Amino acid sequence: MPTNLHELDDLVPVVDEIDVKTAHGAVSLREFAAGALGHSPLWMKGLFAVRMALAVALRLDTAKVPDLRRITPETLSFTPGDRASFFTVVRGEEDRYLLLKIADNHLMAYLAIITDNERPATFKVATLVQYLRPAGRLYFNLIRPFHHVVLLSMCRAGVTSRDEQ
Repeated sequence: MPTNLHELDDLVPVVDEIDVKTAHGAVSLREFAAGALGHSPLWMKGLFAVRMALAVALRLDTAKVPDLRRITPETLSFTPGDRASFFTVVRGEEDRYLLLKIADNHLMAYLAIITDNERPATFKVATLVQYLRPAGRLYFNLIRPFHHVVLLSMCRAGVTSRDEQ
């Protein structure tokens, strides 16, 4: 699964799924990431409620409500180990990329936001999934259609100017 996302070269050989969405906007990486990660319309909260029931049925560790506190560009951290929504920061470089991770007993998922730092900027939002047991493959295949809708919505929210939020 080769990609041209060189910030992820170490992960590509060990993951089972890679999905990349592209967005364009006149915002910084911090603004984009804060808008995308802080996006939680009512329909998305409903999907998380359904996900919680699925998580209980599959005996997943993350069968609780995710932390959806509002993230702002000023509060978004690039420091490894810090939290960003329900993700943990793995690594990042200001105005270049941010790599986040969420781990469970069934899969490891990464969310990468990479920018070319132009104006307007192009943002590549990549999801990388590594299955840790068969339930991981089952779970991801069940949520796959919703995953695409959620990520596209997050991308739209990311490029919305701060004044419009």
